[in-house]
Amino acid sequence: MKETIKDKLAVVIVWLMLRWDDIKDTIWTVFITCVVCLMITTWFFKPVIVKGTSMHPEVHDKSIGFSSIIAKNLQEIQRFDIVVIDLDSKEENLIKRVIGLPNETIRYENSKLYVNGQLVEEPFLDSEYVAQQVKKTTDGLFTKNFTYILGEDEYFCLGDNRLVSMDSRYYGPFRRDNILSKGVFVLYPFADFGAAR
Repeated sequence: MKETIKDKLAVVIVWLMLRWDDIKDTIWTVFITCVVCLMITTWFFKPVIVKGTSMHPEVHDKSIGFSSIIAKNLQEIQRFDIVVIDLDSKEENLIKRVIGLPNETIRYENSKLYVNGQLVEEPFLDSEYVAQQVKKTTDGLFTKNFTYILGEDEYFCLGDNRLVSMDSRYYGPFRRDNILSKGVFVLYPFADFGAAR
């Protein structure tokens, strides 16, 4: 019995010695792949898996894609950009749309957006979907009335699906360093393939 175990061990050692170059190459390839993936997801693109319907109908629940870290770092954050937000109190990130920029006064009245007192259209909202959702409300508002004054480094972000979204109305404004990346490019489902608007 001992001889059999020794023989098997000897065969394994000989096989490892003969295949060592291949094994070493495989280990090196896995290591390099992990390092490259870590670099890409740290500095360039953030993988995104959508959970929930707060950005419906523009970005659907269970969509898979990526968001650009490099665009967030090299470009200004603009009104109506879709962003991925790191929320300290949650284990998952939020996907929302930037509505208010630093030092602005954001006001909604009768579901209309006013920035510093000026009416601003929200062309990204799907008018048919909004009308359908408003029928379910008692007050006829898609976005309830409120006013918020933003500070020096504060961004007010809302979900497109206002009636179900947990966003800046609940969490308050977000700082620039809470925003991890901007834009969402959907890879799956294939019917939604492309950049969310």
